[in-house]
Amino acid sequence: MTPDLLKQGAERVAEHAKQVAESTESGGRSAGYGRVLQDATQVDLTHGRILYLEDVSVSFDGFKAINNLSLDIAPGELRCIIGPNGAGKTTMMDIITGKTRPDQGRVFFGSTIDLLRHNEPQIAQLGIGRKFQKPTVFEQLSVFENLELALKTNKGVKASMFFKLDSAQSDRLAEVLHTIHLADSVGKPAGLLSHGQKQWLEIGMLLMQDPKLLLLDEPVAGMTDHETERTAELFLSLKGKHSLMVVEHDMSFIRTISDIVTVLCDGAVLAQGTLDQVQADERVIEVYLGR
Repeated sequence: MTPDLLKQGAERVAEHAKQVAESTESGGRSAGYGRVLQDATQVDLTHGRILYLEDVSVSFDGFKAINNLSLDIAPGELRCIIGPNGAGKTTMMDIITGKTRPDQGRVFFGSTIDLLRHNEPQIAQLGIGRKFQKPTVFEQLSVFENLELALKTNKGVKASMFFKLDSAQSDRLAEVLHTIHLADSVGKPAGLLSHGQKQWLEIGMLLMQDPKLLLLDEPVAGMTDHETERTAELFLSLKGKHSLMVVEHDMSFIRTISDIVTVLCDGAVLAQGTLDQVQADERVIEVYLGR
């Protein structure tokens, strides 16, 4: 989660509360999320990889959560990550986003940006957005206001009070609303959205900042079948425009969206290939899929 945007969102909610808090008792929980703050550095894709991990390891109290993990992702790729609980999937994302520092190894964004030299806010600024499993949106604000808040603008209270969208920003917001299937709910308070719609809204808030790489943790958990289908459509529409790393357990969803699937186990890559290939792997069957 990015502390800067959490603070900015809280300030915006406080200002909003002066005007409308008396009219509703729903929402009100604080929100935080891994947001892309600004495009501070161009990513060098000369070598055809947007993310590169090499021999990464980290231990917690003697337990090796990540064990010599090596992994790379191409620009525009949608990579699915599966594996049993405790395989290291979340810890891997923590390392990529700067939340956890590895004991050893290299983590590069493009060919030249060493992510281990940057902290969480800086990594967000570079163009890496993270979506956690539980949706965290500003429930007192409307869908429109949530997306507006996510724009790359001065988020100070005074600036926010007098901020007006320009035509390019309005067009971008309309485009994102269409992409995330919420154009018909633009004025609805986020707290009144369904679980799946809240997930889409948070993804939209990431998209407003045009991230180069999106990390998505179990995005369809708790969704209805219809919401899951729409989420698959959403991810496939983002593929090529952004690079995506999707951690998920829903095999039907994985089959719909995946080209390459990486299986993690005991903090390392156990298998990699198409879903059919990894599902036929005896090691994957033994430790994750079952017989």
